[in-house]
Amino acid sequence: MHSDLPKVLHKIAGRPLLSHVIHCAEQLDPDKIVVVYGFGGEQVPNVIGKPGVLWARQAEQHGTGHAVQQAAPMLDNDGVTMILLGDVPLLRPETCQILLKKADQHLALLTVEKPDPTGYGRIVRAYDGHVQSIVEQKDASDEQRLIREVNSGIMAMPTALMKQWLTRLSNDNAQGEYYLTDVIAMAVADGIGVVTERAQDEWEVAGINSKRDLAEVERVYQKKVAMQLLSSGVTLPDPDRLDVRGEIKAGRDVSIDVGCVFEGKVEIGNDVCIGAYCVIRDSVLGAGSIIEPYTHIDGAKVGEHSRIGPYARLRPGTELIAEAHIGNFVEIKNSRVDVGSKINHLSYVGDSTVGKNVNIGAGTITCNYDGANKHRTVIGDNAFIGSDTQLVAPVTVEAGATIGAGSTITRDAPPHALTLSRAKQVTITGWKRPEKKK
Repeated sequence: MHSDLPKVLHKIAGRPLLSHVIHCAEQLDPDKIVVVYGFGGEQVPNVIGKPGVLWARQAEQHGTGHAVQQAAPMLDNDGVTMILLGDVPLLRPETCQILLKKADQHLALLTVEKPDPTGYGRIVRAYDGHVQSIVEQKDASDEQRLIREVNSGIMAMPTALMKQWLTRLSNDNAQGEYYLTDVIAMAVADGIGVVTERAQDEWEVAGINSKRDLAEVERVYQKKVAMQLLSSGVTLPDPDRLDVRGEIKAGRDVSIDVGCVFEGKVEIGNDVCIGAYCVIRDSVLGAGSIIEPYTHIDGAKVGEHSRIGPYARLRPGTELIAEAHIGNFVEIKNSRVDVGSKINHLSYVGDSTVGKNVNIGAGTITCNYDGANKHRTVIGDNAFIGSDTQLVAPVTVEAGATIGAGSTITRDAPPHALTLSRAKQVTITGWKRPEKKK
């Protein structure tokens, strides 16, 4: 991977590869989940931090068989063990369930047909079709290398039998490693049936061994999500230009333009239109809302029939009740904006409560931070804030108040009156602009 980061912590759809695999395992309702880790030391368990997962340290890496040996003492004999791979993130739980049903009294393998099987262990079958063994690439003969059915590395078997076979593994091979695949030949020799299930799609068992693999699997994942959205009725003009790094719940007649990124949990109401290149994270978009291009929404609630952007930014704690207009280069943080209020141009509103039908002019800012503490600004219903105003919190602008443009407001403004704060305008005659020194 050309990286100091352990491979299983590289991300697909915003989550580490290993998190995808653990999520798949959880869908199988297992008695235990054991993760074998090695490279990167404690970094992997510290980052994943999944409650209920058991961790087995493989201090030295001597092959896949050696890895499973580290987990074996944690496993109960009276069950079935399924072995998944931490760098295979797209495996479906449905496929695992099929394999588990076959593994009650047998050793069950998940295989896949690859047009180019280079680098993979080949499934060697007898003339009657029964599996005899798996031969790794470096140990395969020229004839065996022509086989296109390969081992995915994913298998299931009775735990008691697996533990017996693990004790008999040898590292007498080209790699000098303990291959888990050697248990196949042991099962055959012991008269235990070896059965297979073939993955429906090659991408389902695609492993990650490079940044190129990571990018290719990312696009497969995103295309799957895009197809699911299209099937549910969402309009996507180009399904190849969508990135979902979490979960989307979308209503009817939703439209999402190209280049949008969704992170965390995003809920989109009916008739929402999202323009190009928006980034939306952990937010709720109310029905009928229009999100103009290049808008960033993070941890916010957008009420029904609101219009946001372009180039707007809603930060965590923002709540727009309904029919709000938030325009270009407006930033809102930890604030509540009530029905029908407008903040259309070049303004910052932080730690504020804004009433109904308020108009906040261009260049207005709430000065909410005194260098040590945050303070709140309250603006009442139907207030009008003139352009280029600074509201120095804590301060209240009462309902119906008007603030003259260019004012710095440090005291509460009374209702239904004009409040302004400006220095006297003067003209200095005879003044000359500075000239650039040669």
